[in-house]
Amino acid sequence: MKRAKKIAAKKKPAKKPAKAKSASKTAKSAVKKPAIAKNGGKAGADGVVNWNFKVLSHHMLDGFGGMGEGMSIQIAPDGRRILWLAHESAPKNFTAVDVSDPRKPKVVCQTNLPQSHMRSNSLETCGNLMAVAYQTQKKGLQPAGMELFDISNPEKPKSISFFDCSGPHSRGVHQLWFCDGEYVHMASSSADFVPTHPQDDQFYRCIDVRNPSKPREVGRWHMPGTKQGDNVPPPPRHPLDKGYRAHNCNVYPQRPDRCYLAYIDGGMHVLDISDKANPKRISSWTNSPPYTGFMHTVVPLFDRGLMLVTDESTENNAKDWPKLVWILDARDESNLVPISTCPLPDHKAYAARGRFGAHNIHENVPLPTCWQSDQIVLGTFFNGGLRAYDISNPYQPQQIGVFVPPAPAGAPTGTIQLNDVFVDEREIVYTVDRHIGGLYCLEMDF
Repeated sequence: MKRAKKIAAKKKPAKKPAKAKSASKTAKSAVKKPAIAKNGGKAGADGVVNWNFKVLSHHMLDGFGGMGEGMSIQIAPDGRRILWLAHESAPKNFTAVDVSDPRKPKVVCQTNLPQSHMRSNSLETCGNLMAVAYQTQKKGLQPAGMELFDISNPEKPKSISFFDCSGPHSRGVHQLWFCDGEYVHMASSSADFVPTHPQDDQFYRCIDVRNPSKPREVGRWHMPGTKQGDNVPPPPRHPLDKGYRAHNCNVYPQRPDRCYLAYIDGGMHVLDISDKANPKRISSWTNSPPYTGFMHTVVPLFDRGLMLVTDESTENNAKDWPKLVWILDARDESNLVPISTCPLPDHKAYAARGRFGAHNIHENVPLPTCWQSDQIVLGTFFNGGLRAYDISNPYQPQQIGVFVPPAPAGAPTGTIQLNDVFVDEREIVYTVDRHIGGLYCLEMDF
C-alpha cells in the first residue's frame, strides 16, 4: 500500500466495506497478496523477519521501551499527530510521541508513576482528554483507579481528576475503553467488591465522565459466582488459573447498547447496556476447557456478522499453547459459533524463549484517527511478532504479512515480545515491545 509518501497529501475518506448478507457472502478483498513470503519467513541479514511490511522507523523511547497495551492517537490543537503510549510497568507512566512524520518519531513527553508498586497498562484519548488506568501490584495499595488528563498541551498534560478504585480486595483498573467523550468502560475492582476467589477481583464498570472533574460510576456487572453473596456457586478453576475477571470491554457506536466483554478464564460475554445502571448478559462463549483460558479481546465486525476474539499467551516457552485469534459467526448474537482461527506457524520454533501466541489486535477504535477494516486483522504475538491476515473468506483466513524484529539489546527473554498494535487512518502501523524495544513504525505493503 506504500502510504508513507502520501502522508502530507490530502486524505480521502475511507471506503465503506461492502455489507455482506451472511458470514459466507463476504466482500471482495482489496488485498494483493503473493502466494508465499518472498523470503520464506526467514530472517534477513539484519535479523528481521519481514514480509509485506516496510519499516519506517524504530524508537527506543529514551531507554524506557517496555510498553503496555494502551495506544491512542491525538491530533493536538497545533495540528501535530501525537501517539500516546502506556507503559507495561514502573517507573514510567505514559509517553507521548510526535508521529506527524512516522519516519522521524519524537518523544515530546514522558512521565513517572506516582509509586513503584503500580502500572499504567492502559490508556485512551478522546479529543484533548485522556483516561489512564492504574493497577497496583498487590491488593489494598494506592493509588489504584483511573486518572483523567487534559492533553491540549502534549508537553504538559494536566491532571483533571482521579477516580479511586482502591480497597482491601482491589488492585484498581487493568484496562479501559474511552471513545465517545462521555463514558469510560473499564475492567476494575472497587472498595465494596469481595470476590469468591482472590484471582476474580476485577469486573466491568461504566464511569460517567461528562463532567471530567467529577467522574462517577453509573453501572457495573460481574460474572455470576465471582462475588461473595452470589446465589450461584463459584466457577470451576482452570489448570493455569488466571482468574475469572474482566479484561477488554469494547463499546462501539454501531451498537452503543452493547458491551463486548472479554473475561479471561470466564470466556467472553455480550452485555446489553441500554440501561447502563443495569447491564444484562445476552450471550457468552468460551473455548476453555479444553483450551487454557485467558480470553482477552472481542471486536465485532458489524457489517459482516462476524466477531474477532483473542486469547492471550501469558506463559513462557509456549506452556499455554495454543493461543489464537478466533473468528465467530455472530449473525445471531445469542448463539455465537466459532468458524475458524487465524493460522500460526509451528509453535516449536518459538517455544524456547519468552511468550508465543495471540495477544492484542487492532480494534477498529471508533475515532477519526483510527483505521477501520473488516477485511484485515493485524495482531501481536509476542516473539511471533506482528502478523496480518486477510479474512475476506472468514472460513479460511490467510496470512499476508509478518514482521518479527530481532531481540532488542538487553531483552530479558532474549527475544522480541511485541505487545500491542494500532493503525492510524493514514494506514501507518505502530507496534510496541513489552519489555525494552520501544516503538516500531511500519507501512503496510499489501
